[in-house]
Amino acid sequence: MSKLSIHLLTNAQQRCAYRASIFHFLRDPGLQEFDSSAYQSIDDGLLVVADGKVAALGQYEEVLAELPSDCPIIDYRGKWIMPGFIDSHVHYPQSEMIASPAPGLLPWLERYTFPTEAKFADPIHARNVAEFFLQQILASGTTTAMVYCTVHPSSVDAFFNASAARNLRMIAGKVMMDRNCPDYLRDTAEQSALDSEALLQRWHKQGRALYAITPRFAPTSTPAQLQLAGELAQRYSDAYVQTHVAENLDEIAWVKELFPQARSYLAVYEQYQMLRPRAMFGHSIWLDEADRRSMQESGAASAVCPTSNLFLGSGLFDFALAQQSAMHYSLASDIGGGTSFSMLQTMQAAYKVARMGGCYLPALKMFYQATLGAARSLQLEGVLGNFAIGNEADFIVLDPHATPLLERRTQQCNNMEEFLFVLAILGDDRTIYATYSGGACQHQRI
Repeated sequence: MSKLSIHLLTNAQQRCAYRASIFHFLRDPGLQEFDSSAYQSIDDGLLVVADGKVAALGQYEEVLAELPSDCPIIDYRGKWIMPGFIDSHVHYPQSEMIASPAPGLLPWLERYTFPTEAKFADPIHARNVAEFFLQQILASGTTTAMVYCTVHPSSVDAFFNASAARNLRMIAGKVMMDRNCPDYLRDTAEQSALDSEALLQRWHKQGRALYAITPRFAPTSTPAQLQLAGELAQRYSDAYVQTHVAENLDEIAWVKELFPQARSYLAVYEQYQMLRPRAMFGHSIWLDEADRRSMQESGAASAVCPTSNLFLGSGLFDFALAQQSAMHYSLASDIGGGTSFSMLQTMQAAYKVARMGGCYLPALKMFYQATLGAARSLQLEGVLGNFAIGNEADFIVLDPHATPLLERRTQQCNNMEEFLFVLAILGDDRTIYATYSGGACQHQRI
């Protein structure tokens, strides 16, 4: 054990240890099925948390020998502790409109999304839905999310107040939308920039909150609004940017009409200086080689939303080309176009999408993209995503006996890849036994 570990253990004011099998990533496994050097797996491990951060990790007997006698130990033997999942693209206001039928993205927005989001002019409604949303993602093992609010500033306040009450590491922002939307949701270029900047100054880096400048997507923003959003993105370089790109072929044709001088949909955002580190572009299905190169060179990242892309018929993300280009990408639920809050169910869909595209997506890669890979995409490596000493102690306890089928199947697994694959294909929210944020239990399965 390192000297730093011992220092944290002997000087911590609040300390607790957790005994279980433990798994986390050390680096990107790529598309290799059995790269054991990419992760650490401990059959009988002990994770020690001090003041909300990882203080020590190792074999149970070894860490126990260094542990003060008064440190409580919570026994989760028979279960697995892993870093909490990171959902890099999700709309909390759409929690109540999951499974809304429509023939495609654009009519889905008009029929369901916009009327649903109009209700968030009411701060009480916004807080109620924010509470429900956080309960759902915590029950599914998600401890960090990159979240779209609505055009209403109060929807952002409601969300961050709810997440702060649980001490969650959340990224969120007010949607900016000044054209091609109903009047009741339309802001203006100037006011949206003023509201966004005020919210950013109020919430960014307050506690565990982080702010994202959030133009919904290019078709619903005028050039003036995109210009102001890009200026905010340059002025506040440590804040985030989130938007949508290249999700749907009809959407891409629309963007071409609105921005005829742009080489591609992604190039619209590049023109307005939003292609940079800490920028997350949802979907990114129909990128070309030049787009993927721009993503890689800029440090921006894509949020891959397989359940949403299948549900809305948007297309199949090309995992092989994304890996080949070395662009950053992570997995996301995209509620409410997505059909499950569970990142395990999201992995299952990602696997099927990859297979339909001629790529085999190992379980190691899927779990990486929902933990350390997502942290790297969000420039949060060294803060969360794995159990490096000093990282925030956001973790989940997974129960491989959660269902009779899962219990029977996991007993037949021969290696870690197979075990993780079974969890991804057969697992869901029932697999999450407990969810911890900053070392505090925020969800316990009944």
